[in-house]
Amino acid sequence: MREPRTALARATHGAGALLGNIWRRLRRGPADMAAAATVAWLPAAILIFVAQVACEYGMVRVVSETGGPKGKDYCILYNPQWAHLPHDLGKASLLQLRDWTASMLCSPSDLPAKGFSNQIPLVTRGNCTFYEKVRLAQGSGARGLLIVSKETLVPPGGNKTQYEEIGIPVALLSHKDMVDIFKSFGRAVRAALYAPNEPLLDYNMVIIFIMAVGTVALGGYWAGSRDVRKYMKHKRDDGPEKQEDEAVDVTPVMTCVFVVMCCSMLVLLYYFYDHLVYVIIGIFCLASSTGLYSCLLPLVQKLPFGKCRVRDNNLPYFHKRPQVRMLLLALFCVAVSVVWGIFRNEDQWAWILQDALGIAFCLYMLKTIRLPTFKACTLLLLVLFIYDVFFVFITPFLTKSGNSIMVEVATGPTDSATHEKLPMVLKVPRLNTSPLALCDRPFSLLGFGDILVPGLLVAYCHRFDIQVQSSRIYFVACTIAYGIGLLVTFMALALMQRGQPALLYLVPCTLTTSGALALWRRELGMFWTGSGFAKDLPHPSWAPATAQGPQPPKESEATLSQQPLGEAQIMPVMPAEQPPELAEPKDVAVVSTQELTGPPGASA
Repeated sequence: MREPRTALARATHGAGALLGNIWRRLRRGPADMAAAATVAWLPAAILIFVAQVACEYGMVRVVSETGGPKGKDYCILYNPQWAHLPHDLGKASLLQLRDWTASMLCSPSDLPAKGFSNQIPLVTRGNCTFYEKVRLAQGSGARGLLIVSKETLVPPGGNKTQYEEIGIPVALLSHKDMVDIFKSFGRAVRAALYAPNEPLLDYNMVIIFIMAVGTVALGGYWAGSRDVRKYMKHKRDDGPEKQEDEAVDVTPVMTCVFVVMCCSMLVLLYYFYDHLVYVIIGIFCLASSTGLYSCLLPLVQKLPFGKCRVRDNNLPYFHKRPQVRMLLLALFCVAVSVVWGIFRNEDQWAWILQDALGIAFCLYMLKTIRLPTFKACTLLLLVLFIYDVFFVFITPFLTKSGNSIMVEVATGPTDSATHEKLPMVLKVPRLNTSPLALCDRPFSLLGFGDILVPGLLVAYCHRFDIQVQSSRIYFVACTIAYGIGLLVTFMALALMQRGQPALLYLVPCTLTTSGALALWRRELGMFWTGSGFAKDLPHPSWAPATAQGPQPPKESEATLSQQPLGEAQIMPVMPAEQPPELAEPKDVAVVSTQELTGPPGASA
């Protein structure tokens, strides 16, 4: 591995040579303008790379000199261009940590009379440059320097000449950690600075991948199967508990309104995070308990007990006389949501409840919200694709802090007084002992939008599969494409070491795969408009045989040809006790040359 100092010099020299080449091309005339523009983005990419290698997370291991409590690691942010830190704690020197935070260490008068011989001083950030502080510390015999900051940690920077002059490591430590050090270990402490290697990917990514792909696959399958049951009209109405909520079809107007609301809410959260975060937490508790109830309802309905109903009353909701088991289920779901709300900041186990409630919420939304056409899917996914990229990659150029609005809101502002985190994410703690697990990113996150948005397309693909009887090829292909897009997102995260807009990779993978498959199967027209009902497919094997054999279709059949399979192809004679809603004229079709007679109000 090359030394960062050498890599920096080579990168700077290469960037200068490339800029000179571009300038010479511009002077030659318009003919070379296009070529110059083509390569003009490379210096920016090189400078971004240089900026990234100049900032790394490390650790400081603190132990008591008097043999008190066991040692503890704290997060530091350092610049390897000043001096390297060993990757192995065993190779790091354990030196006395001296509290000199009463001084800014900006002039020789701030130095102690006997200097910092073989010590690591703690000084306060401010009033002068990092170079001035570390130069004074090194001149007085210090073996390292920790600068205590009450603000957001930033890498201690300098120039090439200063880097070559300094030979001791310099890093920033948060003021909160400094207070905890002296509170836990007293004033007589020793410290060792080291920087363990950061793995490219944490094992928790596997857990997030399984949860995300499983939620998308299960939600898409459930949404499609639910519509099939509605189309086939095979379920009977045994009471309010078996009636499913109607799906909400998304229109272009709803898409535009939704995106405007998302943008507005994100900006409001960025500026008024401490006030609105509790509103979002309350909404999540309500929505997630509803989603959990919806997911567990089919399982509870199969239980053989608790079928007795509440007595007649005039209370809200209870006047419908719900079953006792449904009341117990509702109480259980509310209790789970309340427990999470109370203990949401318990990092040891609260994330498990949050993920369970989040998955239930996503499944409920995938079942309830429906995109009726591939055109609607394309519009929604492309608009949110632009939204995601803008708020992750563009907003750092528009904010004073230079931070992404999306990442800042998702992870919680560093200057937040509440230290609350938004719950609209799947989160899994890091499973390795890396600096990132100790510093400001102890969890890996995946937003609900990165599950719901592609999941709506997966659900549409499953419905279309059933409509054209394609053995779920669209559903399987789109689900696999989602998994591949998620893997690409993880790879980009590992390579760039910064928050990524997952829709940047998920939207092209899922949209391209679905559209290409429809084009290959010559069903792109039906897939685009959602008109894939199997009107020309053969009758199912369970259709009743006619006495006179197959007959040419009549006008009444032609008018019903746009209805789903099973809803408008057959209708046996229904007894008088059938519910009237199953005997409406739109559900009855001619299956022979003779008219069928049904209950009052039904006609062939």
